[in-house]
Formats: sequence, structure tokens, C-alpha cells
Amino acid sequence: MILTVTLNTALDITYRVRSLRPHATHRVSEVAERPGGKGVNVARVLAALGHDVTVTGFAGGHTGAVLRAMLAPAPAAPVARERGGADAPGALVDALVPVSGATRRTVAVVDERTGDTTQLNEPGPQISPAEWAAFLGRYQELLPGAEAVALCGSLPPGVPVGAYAGLVRAARSAGVPVLLDTSGEALRRGVAARPDIIKPNAGELAELTGSHEPLRATQDARRRGAHAVVASLGADGLLAVTPEGHWRAAPPAPVRGNPTGAGDSAVAGLLSGLVDHLPWPDRLARAAALSAATVRAPAAGEFDHPAYTELLGRVRVTAAVSAA
Repeated sequence: MILTVTLNTALDITYRVRSLRPHATHRVSEVAERPGGKGVNVARVLAALGHDVTVTGFAGGHTGAVLRAMLAPAPAAPVARERGGADAPGALVDALVPVSGATRRTVAVVDERTGDTTQLNEPGPQISPAEWAAFLGRYQELLPGAEAVALCGSLPPGVPVGAYAGLVRAARSAGVPVLLDTSGEALRRGVAARPDIIKPNAGELAELTGSHEPLRATQDARRRGAHAVVASLGADGLLAVTPEGHWRAAPPAPVRGNPTGAGDSAVAGLLSGLVDHLPWPDRLARAAALSAATVRAPAAGEFDHPAYTELLGRVRVTAAVSAA
């Protein structure tokens, strides 16, 4: 079982409009509603790949109830199971902790003319000390059965800024590999707790290190405590600095579409490769192919299955030259 932690779950709403213009009224051509938050997106992709996944974090209010109801069905149209070849999705288990506040909503508006996406994210519910303690108890209960843990996304109000650092240390104490995907001070403190992998995007990496040169910044992030760093560089793919080597991985050509959730699919690919004991270049190829296939899908937490299959064999993984 892979455990994903989403402390700030969300109900993701995607609107598609012909052309997004400021100060104008728009007719929405298509609406999609999905359970979201970074770790939830990761879990849904992992389940579609055939992995058994448990989702924990917080959920509350009407939006939380809708999110949990949408998590219950098995993922539709799974790809061939990565671990053994059977056409079956993995199990997705809901272990979310209930809270009194309402789970947030996120709204993505896709401009069909340009392919650009505008994102609106609510802050999330206020978490009480008792609710935080309940989550910590649930996390400790789930760790012994986990092959790997993903700690993903923002912290809702009321959660200590050092929360991820504590969760990383708990996973390491239990002997469970842990991937951290967050930003800002939560990332800065979490890196110091020595996670196995961090997965920042270019902006988060620059904020953490002060450097805008990707390879130098990725190396610096690793020196701050992470065992391995995999940076998402948008259309330029992934850059990885690991104890086994440095690599870049990118699809054969830029992919147009909705980038929401592409980084979460990359996390799913990295975790899938980790528990399948793949070498780093193969993990990165899987992560880059899933990320690109997600850009082609209509909503976060999904990926275009035929595109993933086609791209997996065409992702370029090359050695990255070390920065001076």
C-alpha cells in the first residue's frame, strides 16, 4: 500500500470557456468536478496504475462529503496494471479525518482558444488542535502498512508550519520512504528533516534556494537535506539530482492542454517507480510520461491513457551536466 497525505484536500472544479476575457461574462462550455488536493490527485493516478493506495488528511462540510463520495468508486478506464500486467485498478481507501470546517474548493478556468488555465484556490478550513491530534494518530496507525508515503500540498490554517518535518521524521523512524511535495516555509523545514525525495517546481525551487539556474538550485536543495531532488520544469520536463546520478527527462515535444495536476502525476510516477524498484532513469521516464499525459486530460487526477502508453517509450532521459 502507498499512503498519500493531503492536509488541504479540495473539490476541484474545472470550467472550459471559448475565450477568457477580463471584465466579461462567459458561457461555460463544459464543467468537470473531481476530488482534489495534490495527494488525492496522486492517489487517483496511482490507483489507475494498479497500486493499492490509502488517502489520509482532512475533509469536512458539504464539499468534504462530496469529495469522499467521489473517492468511493473505483477509477474508470484503468490502464493495464503496471505491477503484473492484469487489467485491474488498485484499491483506493479513504482514511480521511473529519473536521468541522468545510473542505475548500479550487476553480480552474481553461481558455479553449489559447489552452491557458487560470486557477483560483480557496485557503481551506481552520484545523483545531484536537483535529490535528486526531490526524497524527491516524498517520501513525497507517505508517506500518505503507510501502511509501507522499506528503503533498499546502497546509490549511491551524496546522503547524513545521508539520511536514514531523511527518517526514515519523516516516523515516518507521523505515518508510517518504516523498515531500510542498512549498514555502513548509518545504524549507521539511527538507531539513531529510525526506527521501522532494519534488518542487521551478518557482518553489528558486524560493527555497535563491537560485534560478535549475541544476545549481536542484543540487543546492539536495545539500539542504533531501536524499534526492526531482524538479518539475514545465515544458522542459524533469530534472533529477540523486545519489546515483543527475538526469533530465522530457517528452519528445511540448504538450498542449490543461497543466493542472501534471506535477501530481509526476509524483505518482516517481512513487510507482520507487515501490516497483525501478532504476532512476525508468522512474523519471514514467513520471515524465504521466505528467505529459495529464496535460492532455480534461481534469486533474486523470491522465490520457493512450497518450501515456505512447509517450512512455519516447521520453528522452539524458545525463545532466553538473553545475560548477
